[in-house]
Amino acid sequence: MNIPSWPQADEREAELFRMVLESPQWGGFHPFVAEFEQSFAAYQHTVHGISACNGTVTLELALTVLGIGSGDEVIVPAISFISTATAISRVGAIPVFIDIEAESFNIDPQRVRKALSPKTKAIMAVHFGGAMCRVDHLDQVCREYNLFLVEDAAHAAGAEWSGKRAGGFGIAGSFSFQNGKVLTSGEGGMLVTSDNDFAERARSIANCGRSPGSDFYHHVRLGTNFRLTAFQAAVLLAQFERLPEQIARRTANAQLLKRLLSDVEEIRWQEQPREVSQNPQYLLIGRIAANSVQRDEFCDRLTAASVPCTPFYPHTMYQNPLYRDAACRILPCPIAEARIRNSFWLPHRVLLAQEDTIYQVAEAIRVAVSSGRRGSVSADAALIPR
Repeated sequence: MNIPSWPQADEREAELFRMVLESPQWGGFHPFVAEFEQSFAAYQHTVHGISACNGTVTLELALTVLGIGSGDEVIVPAISFISTATAISRVGAIPVFIDIEAESFNIDPQRVRKALSPKTKAIMAVHFGGAMCRVDHLDQVCREYNLFLVEDAAHAAGAEWSGKRAGGFGIAGSFSFQNGKVLTSGEGGMLVTSDNDFAERARSIANCGRSPGSDFYHHVRLGTNFRLTAFQAAVLLAQFERLPEQIARRTANAQLLKRLLSDVEEIRWQEQPREVSQNPQYLLIGRIAANSVQRDEFCDRLTAASVPCTPFYPHTMYQNPLYRDAACRILPCPIAEARIRNSFWLPHRVLLAQEDTIYQVAEAIRVAVSSGRRGSVSADAALIPR
């Protein structure tokens, strides 16, 4: 099956990479770094971009700038990569794990309200798979209770809610350019914001505590070195040129695949609110909606048919051994715990395939389902009602 590999590169990456190699500045002060920061921030409909060596430290940086620390609580969805929670723990604060919406896989705003306490300082909203969560509802909660909204947009470069892009709703948005992301330099990260004071402090902390335009050895606050290298920026500039076309292709192929499989009742694809006006399709997420099909067997059959398929996270964030001892607060998460048992995803490179391959993928999914079909009992039958 002709599914493209990832990452992808051509002569454009090599050209820009050579320009860095032939320059006297390979580090974070090369003009390519500032160029990418400005271009990406504008693309996400924000004013400032502060690049960093990866998307984990950008989450820590955002919390540090906001003064969130010892004893403070930050509300997070139970489903995400571990960095969403560990960034909170590493600044000394306490992650509060709450359940997700049943069909969107995203943080449930109603459960956010139930998780609030006098110690709550922020909500960490994850746009899971690239489909934005209900940022309008979360923004309303933050305004009511004087909280910060931080967007973990690691999956969401180019994602939109009613025409406004991810990262522009909270005080800041954090993006990842890790090897598998839709925009990648192997590693890399970015904070975007439209708050001038936040941007100045974030840039200073990420650059050893310097102030803009100050002497190289003049440090005004406690900082560190999170800087992106010129090599990473060169690759990202080249990757960035292709991103809009790739999003369009993935979107069209996702729609085609779902249409081809619309009669397969055993699979439910991730739902997104109608306000989601663009989804970069980082992950094509589905769940097995009938006990007749075993999720792991389904994934094994797809993999055997040369369709890459991951059987979701093996556990929620709070079920990691780390949080047996690390400080946290856990609310009941029956939906999240069901999703780790019955869900899966296809990586975005599947959706970069040609149309004839998408037809082959659809047939492989259909065969994988029919091979295990024995009935139609709901796989969510044991969920605890709200």
